[in-house]
Amino acid sequence: MGEPRVSPGRQNRRKRMSSPDAKKDGRKKAKVDGDPDTSEVNNLGISWFAPLTVLSNSSITSIKKFRETRRINHLLRTDEFHLTRKSRRDLVQESSSKVDENDLPGLVCNDLCNGKENLCIPVTNEVDDPPVAPEEFEYISSTRVPKNLVTPASAEGCNCKGKCTDTRTCSCATLNGSIFPYVGKAGGGRLFEPKAVVFECGPNCGCGPMCLNRTSQQGLKYRLEVYKTPDKGWGVRSWDYIPSGGYVCGYTGVLRKTSDLDNVSGNDYFFEIDCEHTMNGIGVREKRLGEVPPIVNGHIAGVDGDGKLLEESDPDYCIDAASSGNVTRFINHSCEPNLFVQCVLSSHHDVKQARIVLFASENIPPMQELTYDYGYELGSVVDTDGIVKELPCCCGTADCRKRLY
Repeated sequence: MGEPRVSPGRQNRRKRMSSPDAKKDGRKKAKVDGDPDTSEVNNLGISWFAPLTVLSNSSITSIKKFRETRRINHLLRTDEFHLTRKSRRDLVQESSSKVDENDLPGLVCNDLCNGKENLCIPVTNEVDDPPVAPEEFEYISSTRVPKNLVTPASAEGCNCKGKCTDTRTCSCATLNGSIFPYVGKAGGGRLFEPKAVVFECGPNCGCGPMCLNRTSQQGLKYRLEVYKTPDKGWGVRSWDYIPSGGYVCGYTGVLRKTSDLDNVSGNDYFFEIDCEHTMNGIGVREKRLGEVPPIVNGHIAGVDGDGKLLEESDPDYCIDAASSGNVTRFINHSCEPNLFVQCVLSSHHDVKQARIVLFASENIPPMQELTYDYGYELGSVVDTDGIVKELPCCCGTADCRKRLY
């Protein structure tokens, strides 16, 4: 991770799960037909296409460097960017193998996830001399729930078979406003638009694991690399072109009560589950479009158990990735991010313990750093003495707010 997310004291540690600026979520809806970013499979291998109009000069420079340092064949034509890879059979074999150390300059770890994902995640460091690896932590691909925490009741699930296809009969589609939130495209589903909450199919649903409405449960789809940045610590980038709406990764760690971290200092890796703030436009949250159905256990969106409207408050739960987490803990903040945070419910319907998932907010070319907005409100972080703390932002974007908080 690069720019610190948190510091001692609960208020110091607050990291909102969605952007305070509406435009961070205001990407265009994914195209259903005629998409120029089609992922095409043929007998020569797998190709990714993107018009040159979506690539900046710096992106093209990065792609050229990508070719030179990783020996990936590519062509730059007048109308498109084109990357090719080995045959489909070789691809399947290599996706579960270790990365050749000779292929990656500054390689400090072959596979960050130790085989726990369906794709390897190499770690490189071309900044430090000698290169050093990130601090040690346990890689977990899903959030761990301690035995002392009470988990919500399991959702009933839909009665679909194989894959969910009919919005008229699928109860999960009904929860999503009688639509399926994902658009089926080659290479996997894409989230049609940011929503207050996405209801995916869960363990009690009749459909199978490859149902489109389980997109965020199907593992990594794009090859990610953790790398040392010159000025922001560790960061994450993708070797593959990621289309707008594409699922990237979820934030994993240990589920904890936020109050349990009140007296914990030096934890830079936790994420407060403040879905209700986004659902209802509480505090600095921009309310997303779409009606939210009643939540189980008698709770209605925006209303507490006594029927009172929710107010600005600390979320009850957070995901602590200090000692156990996944690749998402290394993704940096940006004031102009290319990812957005989405609340997802699947095994249960309690937003207080929702899953935190990152999707592409725009078409992302290969080798561009992946970022999302941490969502701090300026002046909101104070130390134990009540003094407002300030931290400069190093994202370097044109509309940078100059301060992370």
